[in-house]
Amino acid sequence: MPAGLSWPEAAALALLALALLVALCRHLWALRWSLSRDRASALPLPKGSMGWPFFGETLHWLLQGSRFHSSRRERYGNVFKTHLLGRPVVRVTGAENIRKILLGEHTLVSTQWPQSTQIILGSHTLLGSVGDLHRQRRKILARVFSRAALESYLPRIQKGIKARDMLHEFMEKAIQEKLQRNNPEDHSDALDFIINSAKEHGKEFTMQELKESAIELIFAAFFTTASASTSLILLLLKHPTVIEKIRQELMSHELYQQRERCPAGPCPDTLTAQSRDSEKPLLCPTAKDAHEDQSQPLGPTEEGSPQPHALPEPTLPPSSPCTGPQLRAPSGQSCCCPSDISLEKLSRLHYLDCVIKEVLRVLPPVSGGYRTALRTFELDGYQIPKGWSVMYSIRDTHETAAIYQSPPTGFDPDRFGAARTEAVGRFHYIPFGGGARSCIGKELAQAILKLLAIELVSTARWELATPGYPAMQTVPIVHPVDDGLQLYFHPLQPSRGSEA
Repeated sequence: MPAGLSWPEAAALALLALALLVALCRHLWALRWSLSRDRASALPLPKGSMGWPFFGETLHWLLQGSRFHSSRRERYGNVFKTHLLGRPVVRVTGAENIRKILLGEHTLVSTQWPQSTQIILGSHTLLGSVGDLHRQRRKILARVFSRAALESYLPRIQKGIKARDMLHEFMEKAIQEKLQRNNPEDHSDALDFIINSAKEHGKEFTMQELKESAIELIFAAFFTTASASTSLILLLLKHPTVIEKIRQELMSHELYQQRERCPAGPCPDTLTAQSRDSEKPLLCPTAKDAHEDQSQPLGPTEEGSPQPHALPEPTLPPSSPCTGPQLRAPSGQSCCCPSDISLEKLSRLHYLDCVIKEVLRVLPPVSGGYRTALRTFELDGYQIPKGWSVMYSIRDTHETAAIYQSPPTGFDPDRFGAARTEAVGRFHYIPFGGGARSCIGKELAQAILKLLAIELVSTARWELATPGYPAMQTVPIVHPVDDGLQLYFHPLQPSRGSEA
């Protein structure tokens, strides 16, 4: 202790010295990134803060969640810099800015995924490929989501298997059988489409490439499909008038009455469930955030959008076992179950299409995507240095788009109607990303959500099993926090088909 100083004075001096040291370190950290700008460009770096040495703003991001980005967007604008998870990041919002990012794939930017993604899914996947290899694989896999393929999927949305090694073993047997069959042109499932599409494009996939491509499709959106399904159920519950409009549209296309003419016993491929005791409602914590199941690896597709996968099964208490709907048909009347709904019939449901689009606009399952700058380029008057990460925001772009006539924060399916100009344009509405890496399975994803909506409004009414709506977390995907979205489902009776 310096002579003449008391203990309180010495402690205060030490704290002052520590504060000055911390301030100096932070200043040097900010200076380090300021000097990293590309001096060949006269443009400045985006506004923003690089946070604390080494940690950057990662702790703020983890603690504040979605508020972290919105608060900095309000402070710095649609393009700002930050430092997250050990990397300099430029956060981008706005249709024109995102248009440049998404259309600049392979030239300005390249996709960026965590190393864990490649470890889990393998190296022979669409999301991990770049350049000509990405284009070739995308053409091959496009057949999996052709109209003919989608028609074959509608009656049977199959479930995935958890264990990758066991699944690889099963896949190898299935692939061997398909390669040895007499009529290789038959298309009975997605694996057939992959094999034959590869041959048509002059590419013979190896066994490992076939297995990893199949695994990628199965795991593509376990989380995002569960997220989108939960958002659909939640938003319909909050807006009963939308449910009634959907029912009216189904009636006008003679689809609603069909669902009331199923014979006794469960219908195949049904998406709802009811209690065996018809006097008791069904308690279903719907899609209580599939990401909590740590046995399921997160395997995003091109943009992490909703993709083909089994819808999440309700978790039921022991006292409420589920069976399929048991609506009896009058004698002489045939059953028209969900498998009778074709893509052509779905395409005629224009209002339902608007509802699905609005659900994905208000609560996009994934908030954005990451890219790495391949070279320094200009964006909104700033330079984006080569090697920096670029994160474009889907959610913020949806919330701030000036094109919408009604408030962007509201739920308004009619904004996508033919009479509104809001449906015109590309990059103010991007739940499936865009450009070369737009979601390859978006048509099937929308079909799955439409089938779920039809099943729900045709066979059940539902209500909250909790005092209030759950809060929604947006990181890493949109999901209800705490105990999830818990609901009571009540089966509709044929004579009460118009119930809300």
